[in-house]
Amino acid sequence: MHASRAAALLAVVIALVSPATAGAQPRPDLGRPLAQAHAHNDYEHPRPLLDALEHGFTSVEADVWAVGDELLVAHDSWELDPDRTLRSLYLEPLRDAVRGKSGVYPGWKGQFQLLVDIKSDGPRTWELLEHQLAEYAGMLTRYRDGKVDTGAIQVVVSGNRPLDDMAEAPERLSFYDGRSGDLGGDLAAELMPLVSDNWNTVFDWKGEGPMPARERARLREMAARAHEAGQRLRFWATPDQAGEQRTAVWTELRDAGVDHINTDDLAGLRDFLRS
Repeated sequence: MHASRAAALLAVVIALVSPATAGAQPRPDLGRPLAQAHAHNDYEHPRPLLDALEHGFTSVEADVWAVGDELLVAHDSWELDPDRTLRSLYLEPLRDAVRGKSGVYPGWKGQFQLLVDIKSDGPRTWELLEHQLAEYAGMLTRYRDGKVDTGAIQVVVSGNRPLDDMAEAPERLSFYDGRSGDLGGDLAAELMPLVSDNWNTVFDWKGEGPMPARERARLREMAARAHEAGQRLRFWATPDQAGEQRTAVWTELRDAGVDHINTDDLAGLRDFLRS
């Protein structure tokens, strides 16, 4: 074999087995970012996180349970699988996505949201979450010295939220998900950047016929109050079956400026927002 050709082949082999590439994962395919797209129970999709990124989602939700020293991702305890960890399904792929860039999506100035819904004991699980997040601090928004340092990704804690522990922490890598009753209250955006609630406990309208004027005004007032405080607004349990009711509710949410529209149907919401 010609010496130069042999050298080239040797270089390829070395590159393939070198430590720099040995553990590397392929970067996810990225769609065009959609600022209002939130993937509810994202981990139930065939490719957690990756499918959401391919559809342009800018917020994903993962339910977690503390099991030993690990955070496992599942909706119910009987579904727990030691191979499905927050680290493997979300933290590592997100680090791959932002490597060499200022954010998850090239050129997008928004902040990606990872909503972590705690299912197990709140204080213990949050402590473990903070410990794991410290390994990925370079890509995360953090609170320290009384201010927020913005990163490519913001982790927000929902579910069993240990409010007192979070509020008293001098430094945090995660933030608090409030409820509609917290709007206009004492919890500032530095602690509570997101306010979420069950659509069905706040509104009677489910998408049949026009939205009542009083409920439309309430929705827009809630969005305005959240935005005045530097917070974002989200509702869960909105209609999610394809059809006129879902389209009607999504249209009201979009037009009111609700920041995250909740869905399990990635393609459906992507097509709606692009249209």
